[in-house]
Amino acid sequence: MNPELFIVPYDFTSVGDTALKSAIYLAKPKRAQIILLHLVDHESKIDDTHQRLEDVISKLDLKVSDGTVSALVHTGSIFDGISKVAEEKNATLIIMGTHGAVGMQKLFGSYAIKVISSSSVPFLIVQDGVERGDLKKILIPITLAKESLQIIHIASKIAIDFDAKIKIIAEKQNDPVLSARLDIYSKIIKKQFEELNIDYDIETIKLEKSFQKTIIEYAVKEKYDIIAAAHYTESLLPQFERFTQGLITNKENIPCLVLNAKALNSFYF
Repeated sequence: MNPELFIVPYDFTSVGDTALKSAIYLAKPKRAQIILLHLVDHESKIDDTHQRLEDVISKLDLKVSDGTVSALVHTGSIFDGISKVAEEKNATLIIMGTHGAVGMQKLFGSYAIKVISSSSVPFLIVQDGVERGDLKKILIPITLAKESLQIIHIASKIAIDFDAKIKIIAEKQNDPVLSARLDIYSKIIKKQFEELNIDYDIETIKLEKSFQKTIIEYAVKEKYDIIAAAHYTESLLPQFERFTQGLITNKENIPCLVLNAKALNSFYF
């Protein structure tokens, strides 16, 4: 069985450093391999850039129990190059940093959404300067759309690796038909988690503001380490999907695990 492989897009800034630290932390339980990826616009830049990446790797304080880190320089744009490399390498996860500066969050968030929308590989989005703590609590919002369940699979793997608890939150439905649909989803999730021996809880809540704001405020109040959500939209311009972008650029700097549900050929459930 091949070891798990993480891709870390790296731009030689503190944003890339934050993503790399998170990747090393996540790689530890299974000693996953990490590829430090930089994209260039011309082949003439490959050799020098590769040496710069090697210099970054040489300064890492890696332990024997950590995963391995290697360098890769590829020609292409961030909008298609990251997903192309990740899919060619059969990556398990892409860990990508975004800027959290006031006034720039929405801009960089929209870039992240566009990259996520081009890939079938899950992303963990971390904001600049956030220190990686223990991963013990994962919050998953689900909706009436079946696509929202797609994130359960990858979140379950992380919960198992770190012995973390998962909390599922959905909007309380007054309509009997819609409430029945949520009940079906809950039974599917319960079966999955109990088979995997995952500690979990499922709750429906009445919204007093947008679902996105409710989720972020709940995560802050209850001190969740990651918000995990499926990205899906019927829009012709998926990079403008507000719910996912709002999670990614949350001002509380909570890391966000995102899976592009529309890129998958089949459902996990």
